[in-house]
Amino acid sequence: MRSALCLGAATLVPGISFAQAIEAGLTPAARGEDGSKFLSDPNWKPAFLNDQQNETLIALSDVVIPKTETPGAKEALVNRFLDLLLSIEPAASQRQFTEALASMDSESQKQWGKDFRELALEDQIWLVTPWSYTADDDGWTGEESTSSSAQQHFLRLKRLIAYAYYGSEIGQKELGWDGEFTHGPYEGCEHEDATPT
Repeated sequence: MRSALCLGAATLVPGISFAQAIEAGLTPAARGEDGSKFLSDPNWKPAFLNDQQNETLIALSDVVIPKTETPGAKEALVNRFLDLLLSIEPAASQRQFTEALASMDSESQKQWGKDFRELALEDQIWLVTPWSYTADDDGWTGEESTSSSAQQHFLRLKRLIAYAYYGSEIGQKELGWDGEFTHGPYEGCEHEDATPT
């Protein structure tokens, strides 16, 4: 996360390279700041997404990885992390992401006449469930994929949400991380006559 914050700060100051930003102490990481504090700031504002896009991303994240007995994507601040990363992405990547979000609203409008974030949770789940199952090439019949562009957009967003979630502290703990960055020195192999086979 700190590297993302370094890159984000470096791109926000025109005419300054990443190396210059670090050397000058202009990035949060270079100043020794904890990036999670930036993301959890109660006065946080999106750096790239507009409010509607941000709300759509929060709603979709909550459908993809909901809160259960453990925190979900919303609690892991996935929307804020993705917004920060998007703020430093090339324009083509930014456009792909915003088109994917717009697709969620477009499909929702077709079905219910409302944007995705305005739907009841049950309707949001109903909308995206068919897209969760890829229609890849059929190995038995040799037929090509029939996945829609809406499904492709959803799968792209789902993948990014999952990456952001499982890269967060909450997601890492969900995978079994105990919060320790190191578990003692690496001892290496203790067998003297071990030979490779």
